[in-house]
Amino acid sequence: MGLFHARARQRLNLVRDDRVKEGSVGLFVANDHRFNDKLRSYVGLRYDHYNFDVGSEPLAANSGQAEDGKASIKASLVYKPVAPLELYASYGQGFHSNDARGVTITVDPVSGDPAQPVTPLVRSVGGEVGARVYLGDRLQATAAVWTLQLDSELLFVGDAGNTEVSRPSRRGGVELDLYYFPAKAVNANLEVSYSGARFRDSDPVGDKIPAFIPLVVSARVSAKSGTGWLASAQVRYFSPYPLIEDESVKSTGSGLVNVRVGRDLKRLGLYVDVLNVLDSNDHDVDYYHASRLAGEPTEGVEDVHYHVFQPRSVRASLRYRF
Repeated sequence: MGLFHARARQRLNLVRDDRVKEGSVGLFVANDHRFNDKLRSYVGLRYDHYNFDVGSEPLAANSGQAEDGKASIKASLVYKPVAPLELYASYGQGFHSNDARGVTITVDPVSGDPAQPVTPLVRSVGGEVGARVYLGDRLQATAAVWTLQLDSELLFVGDAGNTEVSRPSRRGGVELDLYYFPAKAVNANLEVSYSGARFRDSDPVGDKIPAFIPLVVSARVSAKSGTGWLASAQVRYFSPYPLIEDESVKSTGSGLVNVRVGRDLKRLGLYVDVLNVLDSNDHDVDYYHASRLAGEPTEGVEDVHYHVFQPRSVRASLRYRF
C-alpha cells in the first residue's frame, strides 16, 4: 500500500510504502437450548486472535509486528407467543480491528514527529430487541430497535499516511424489513433503517459522527417466468448526513435506480443491467476537508469534495454453470 506526493497525476516522491500481512484465527462455542415450544435461548463464546506484520519504507521505524486477542459473549432469548409471531432480545460483544499501519507506527511519515500506535482491537457492545412475523408464504416482516457502543472510532488520513484514533461513540436506531410474495413468480421487499449516532465524550467541536447516514431506504421488485425470463428494479435512497461534528455542513443525500432483465437457461444465463436509469447527478460520496487550487491560500480552503454517480450505463453479462 503506497502513498506518493503527486502533481497532475505524476508521482513526485514517496511518502510511505507498506507491505502488510494480517492474519487471524477464531474459536467459537455455543449452546442452543429449547425450553419448550415457545421459548428458546442461545449463548455463545468466541475468541479471536490477530497478528499484524508491517514492513514500511522509507521509514523502517514504522515497521514491526503486533498481536492482540479478545473474547466476546453472545446471547439471545426468543419467545413465540403465537405461531406467526416471534419476539427476541439479543446482546453481544464484539470488536473492530484497526488499520495494521496504525498498529506499528512510531513516526509520522510527513512531519517526522513521534506518532502513537493505536490499539489493535477495539471493543464494541451491542443489543437488539425485535419481532418477526410470518404470515403464511405471502408476507414476512421484521422490526427491531438496536444500539451499538464503540470504545473508539478510527480514521485513516490518506493525505498524511497516518491513522487517527477518534472518540468513543454510540449508535442506535430502528429497522423495518418487509418481504412480500404476491405470486410464485413475483416478489418484493422494502428495507428501511432510521438511526442516530453521537460521540459519547464532550468536545466543543460537536458530537455528531461525520458520514453517518440517518435514513437508508431500499426497495426491490422482481419477477421470473417459468421459461427463465426475469426482470427486476431496485431503488436506493440515502438521506443527507453530517460532514463535520457540529452538523453545520451536510451532504445532499442521494437516490439511485437500477434495472435488470435477462434469462436463465439450464446452464446459461444472459443479463442486461441498466445502471442509474434516471441518469442522476446525485453524489455517491461527500467529504469535507481543505484543498488548494492555484492562487488559493497555502493552507487551502475548507469545502465539500464529492464524486457523482456514474452516468447511465448498460452492462451485459453472460454466466455459464459447470
